[in-house]
Amino acid sequence: RVYEYLHALSDLEKKDAEEEMAPLLSASLLLLLACSYASAAEGNGTRHCTEECLKADELAKMPFVMKLKEEDHKQCVEAHLCPTVVPRLGETKCTDGKAGDYECSNIDLLAFIPLKDLGSNGDANDIWGWTDPDTNREYAIVGCEDGTSFVDVSEPTSPQVLGFLPTHTFSSLWRDVKVIKNHAYIVSEARNHGMQVYNLENLRDLKPSTGTVTRLEATKHYNEFGSAHNIVANEESEFLYSVGSTTCTSGLHIVNARDPMNPQFAGCYGDDGYVHDAQCVNYNGPDTDYSGKEICFCYNEDTLTIVDVTDKNNIKMVSRVPYKDSYYTHQGWLIEDESFLILNDELDELYGPTPHTRSLIWDVNKLEDPQLKGSFYSEKSSTDHNLYVKGNLVYESNYCAGLRILDISNVKDANVVEVGYFDVDPNCDSPGFHGAWSSYPYFESGTIIVNSIERGLFVLKYTG
Repeated sequence: RVYEYLHALSDLEKKDAEEEMAPLLSASLLLLLACSYASAAEGNGTRHCTEECLKADELAKMPFVMKLKEEDHKQCVEAHLCPTVVPRLGETKCTDGKAGDYECSNIDLLAFIPLKDLGSNGDANDIWGWTDPDTNREYAIVGCEDGTSFVDVSEPTSPQVLGFLPTHTFSSLWRDVKVIKNHAYIVSEARNHGMQVYNLENLRDLKPSTGTVTRLEATKHYNEFGSAHNIVANEESEFLYSVGSTTCTSGLHIVNARDPMNPQFAGCYGDDGYVHDAQCVNYNGPDTDYSGKEICFCYNEDTLTIVDVTDKNNIKMVSRVPYKDSYYTHQGWLIEDESFLILNDELDELYGPTPHTRSLIWDVNKLEDPQLKGSFYSEKSSTDHNLYVKGNLVYESNYCAGLRILDISNVKDANVVEVGYFDVDPNCDSPGFHGAWSSYPYFESGTIIVNSIERGLFVLKYTG
């Protein structure tokens, strides 16, 4: 309005008015610049999780599941088995069904590192891996109650512990980690933990720990959520999806990680409530209606829910499918051509019609109409946990039954065969929450790393 007023004056009037109104003009210019800067910042994607975003799913089943595990862990501690103190082990071949004390088939033990040597004073949980693109060295990223251990497994029969990143706040039975490019992203159920970011390139300069394990510091911290159950990474799009947090109705809390030193809140999706885990991909499967879209396959406590997250401001549910005898839809993974996926249900062995581990086989050729085609039942009675697919093999971490490897070459005919196993906990052999938490099978060397909750890091090799 100031500028409109001046424009309407004659030249003489304008000169007098400009001198009189100079301070006001300066203030107006500063205000215009400030508004312009704020608009630019918003346009560049600076967003925060506020108001409606700051809500959890009050109807989630997860608190019940966590209480089960906490009670199970309490009994394990009272029995002096959590942690279970065992010495380091070197290479041990699987012979006549055993590698030392551990039952096995077609899997050799390359090395074992106990929890204390990893730098932890508690039990273990999740595990992931990283291969240095410059040196091709391979590293295990080992989740523990009180933090995260980093281990060089490039020489798998002689792994070296490099350092331990303590938890951001408190210890927790739940910690999860994923990697995008050269950074690890770590979340936990610990109160106010947020997300730790660690630059994995720092590992190049670390010497193996002798005695006390070197304490590390996070490179960056993201605090738009507090606790979270899992972190999902789309390495291709470079977006992260925190799930099971107290934000976004415990659904997908989306983080842009393209600049790892400045992770940015990018959006929310909570229309289907609590998401326990997910796999998010730049879709290249058989359903051409979704070619090139970013799709999340979500495991939502009682359904398989598929979501199109391409537009972070307009996320759309593609399908939501329950199934018979669902007790806790936990996690799953696509086969490599993205036409089928394998899903696990964490509580069906405890509460369902059979205690034998069930792996559910889904046809997802049509994303809007997923079909449950069948199930594979293990000979073992054990609760299943995380599974991952590499080539024609599925690597399942089935708690008391340990690592189980399934051949899915004929999965489209619902024909699955177990081809190997390694039991990381000889003390249990029934449904429950002891033994193998998770594995990472993606090293080019073929080395497989498995985290035993009570014992520590197993470095293995499939020989089938």
